[in-house]
Amino acid sequence: MISDNVKKGMAAAPARSLFNALGMTEEEMKRPMIGIVSSYNEIVPGHMNIDKIAQAVKLGVAEAGGTPVMFPAIAVCDGIAMGHIGMKYSLVTRDLIADSTECMAIAHQFDGLVMIPNCDKNVPGLLMAAARLNIPTVFVSGGPMLAGHVMGRKRSLSSMFEAVGSYAAGTMSADDVRNFEENVCPTCGSCSGMYTANSMNCLTEVLGMGLKGNGTIPAVYSARLQLAKHAGMQVMECVRKNIRPRDIMTKEAFVNALTIDMALGCSTNTMLHLPAIAHECGIDFEVSVANELSEKTPNICHLAPAGAHYMEELNEAGGIYAVMHEISKLGTLNLDCQTVYGKPIGELIKDCEIRDTEVIHTIDHPYMEKGGMAVLRGNLAPDTCVVKRSAVLPEMMVHEGPARVFDSEEEAIAAIKGGKINKGDVVVIRYEGPKGGPGMREMLNPTSAIAGMGLDKDVALITDGRFSGASRGAAIGHVSPEAAVGGPIAFVKEGDIISINIPEYSIELKVSDEELARRKAAWKPVDRHVTGYLARYAKLVTSANRGAILEIPKD
Repeated sequence: MISDNVKKGMAAAPARSLFNALGMTEEEMKRPMIGIVSSYNEIVPGHMNIDKIAQAVKLGVAEAGGTPVMFPAIAVCDGIAMGHIGMKYSLVTRDLIADSTECMAIAHQFDGLVMIPNCDKNVPGLLMAAARLNIPTVFVSGGPMLAGHVMGRKRSLSSMFEAVGSYAAGTMSADDVRNFEENVCPTCGSCSGMYTANSMNCLTEVLGMGLKGNGTIPAVYSARLQLAKHAGMQVMECVRKNIRPRDIMTKEAFVNALTIDMALGCSTNTMLHLPAIAHECGIDFEVSVANELSEKTPNICHLAPAGAHYMEELNEAGGIYAVMHEISKLGTLNLDCQTVYGKPIGELIKDCEIRDTEVIHTIDHPYMEKGGMAVLRGNLAPDTCVVKRSAVLPEMMVHEGPARVFDSEEEAIAAIKGGKINKGDVVVIRYEGPKGGPGMREMLNPTSAIAGMGLDKDVALITDGRFSGASRGAAIGHVSPEAAVGGPIAFVKEGDIISINIPEYSIELKVSDEELARRKAAWKPVDRHVTGYLARYAKLVTSANRGAILEIPKD
């Protein structure tokens, strides 16, 4: 056992004395030591129940013959951080979470880990740590929130942000907004649509790192506690059989994950996180493969914000395994990929039929013939950009219009809410990329304002920043190279014509190469004058198309 390094022999006597100080018994010291990585806190609704999840995991570990030891991981609530300087500190926590977990696991010589994430960067950060550490690990999330009920319809957090836009447009009263405010988020859990947190928790199942139901069983269901106990038991099986994350997270598993991403219509943030996790596994995983997978993978789920269904309904309809079973009929999934169950994924999903074809469509009657995500290229984004195609209205799949250019999210929001954006415009928000932000802020406020004001059928938004999974509309993000490093988005001028063709995977700035060269020669980047962690992050972070991974600059 790895933990023998701190538990056995005379050299470990000082460490044993410290275990005694913890109240650990001799019997406990003889068992495998399992780190329970709890992201519990009292500021993120998706994490407020994780104390109970962690206790259930500890019971499962102990029941299966291990010694559970809990330590923390941080987590930012993107909804609370949205629309102000706090959002600069969201994506950057992904690496802090991975780094701090690596430190704790190696310093204390754990034999295995159970990761308990839930919201946004917490999930990929811990998956990155699992890949880096490569010791037996099982994931169990805190689970999704139940949908709210407002004005006779199910609602979620994206409805709340759009209500603010409707108020700005004069189509909703302050009392109506208050009604949304009090009812859209009725329980603990990760917000109830197919947003980033739920997307990543679902894809954790597909990758084979989480148990069945990890992404969909609601946070408030007792089944979530049962799942947590089973996760604790299962990590002990992984320790005994030496099943490690890199045995599970192979290149084929990542292709499976991106394929199911297409079927589900996940958040565009998955296109940042999957390459970053793969990088930690030593796998080069290019997001451009998404288009090839999209061409042969129908979109069979339309959850909020793309549609009217929510995570609780996906769970009732059969969950992620039912989606995988349906897509497997196309022959595009690798069914031999290993899982934390010690069984191949094909064996696990073989009997998982769809229980509600209104929520999970069949491959014969999909929502869309092609996948929910698209990667665009062109002279505006030579290294790619990303759009959640399943959340774009049909009339905006092809669009051409004049650029309305803003060098920050705040400038853009002021113009949108001030009624200065017209039908047909293409809003460009730049210097919000990984380096330029720094931190690559999510643009939920501007997309929600556009939707709330009824402009989502007429206005596109392009940014080198990123979008919340709650965003909908022709929202094109991750433009690479970003403005801060001299990408073409830095040279767009007010009124330039931008052409978007999502079915053809293209995005073009209708400006000649000669004119772009002249603009580049006269260009000076915006200086954000950042200090502290953001300054270090900006120096090390790479482009969005590479997953915004951190990399030591070459001399």
